[in-house]
Amino acid sequence: MKVLVVDDMPLMRHVLINMLRKLKYTDITEATDGMQAVSYLKKQKFDLLVTDLNMPKMDGTMLIDKVKHELACHKMAILVVTCEDNRRTLLKLISARVDGIIVKPFCLNTLEKQLQCIATKRGKQPLKSQVL
Repeated sequence: MKVLVVDDMPLMRHVLINMLRKLKYTDITEATDGMQAVSYLKKQKFDLLVTDLNMPKMDGTMLIDKVKHELACHKMAILVVTCEDNRRTLLKLISARVDGIIVKPFCLNTLEKQLQCIATKRGKQPLKSQVL
């Protein structure tokens, strides 16, 4: 599974990447904002986009809109990782039909459960992890 992680905070990107690696995801690309992510999405196919919402240049909401309406990424799952927990933002994400939402801070088990839910929704087998 090819994963694109998008977050403007280097520490958060690295935390996410390390968590994904612990869950046996190894083909991971990182982007610092939505514009860089779009550039990667135009050149490569990804199975999963993990994105933050609040980023410079192009935020996560604009990135999701671009993915859904302009780029040929209809089969790619989208997981939003955000510190925003207000009802309006979450409803907007649900209406944008993202595959999962995680509110920061979160733990490895939360990420694993979200990825399992996404795999189940999409009719795919989740990667089996060795996390104890």
